[in-house]
Amino acid sequence: MALFENFPLIVALFAIFFAQGVKVPIHFIATKEFKPGLAFSTGGMPSSHSAAVAAVTTAIGMEHGLSSGLFAASCIFSIIIMFDATGIRRQAGEQAILLNMLVKDFQYFIEEAKVWSKKEEYEKKQELKELLGHQPIEVFFGGLTGIVLALISYPLF
Repeated sequence: MALFENFPLIVALFAIFFAQGVKVPIHFIATKEFKPGLAFSTGGMPSSHSAAVAAVTTAIGMEHGLSSGLFAASCIFSIIIMFDATGIRRQAGEQAILLNMLVKDFQYFIEEAKVWSKKEEYEKKQELKELLGHQPIEVFFGGLTGIVLALISYPLF
C-alpha cells in the first residue's frame, strides 16, 4: 500500500492523464475540430512527457529538498527528456511529414500507371505518424502543468 502513498509517482501519473485529457479541449478551442483520439496520441499541447517529469521533479524537490542528490538526478533527467521532446522526436515528426508527402506523390504516380483505386484497403500502405514531438511552447506548458499540479496536490498527501 506504500505505493499509493508515493507522492512523486502519483502526481506524475496524474500529470500524464491530465495533460493527455486536456489536449482534446485545447485542440477543439484552437481549431473547432473535436478529436478525442488526441487523448491517446503523442505530441500536442501540452506535452504529457514534460508534465510528468516536471511533476515528479517538483514533488521530489518538495519531499527531499532542492539540495538532495535525488532532486538533482531527477532534474537532469527531466531536462534531457524535455530537450528530446523538442529535438529528436520533433525532427522525426517533420521527417514523417515529408515521407508521407513522398508516399502520396508516389501513390499518385502508381494510380496513373495502374488501377490503384481498385486495390483493397489492406493493400495500401499506412501513413507514418507525424505528431511525434513537441513545439518548445508545448514542452514549456507541459512542464508548467506538472509543476502546478505537484504544488497543488502536495497538501493532499
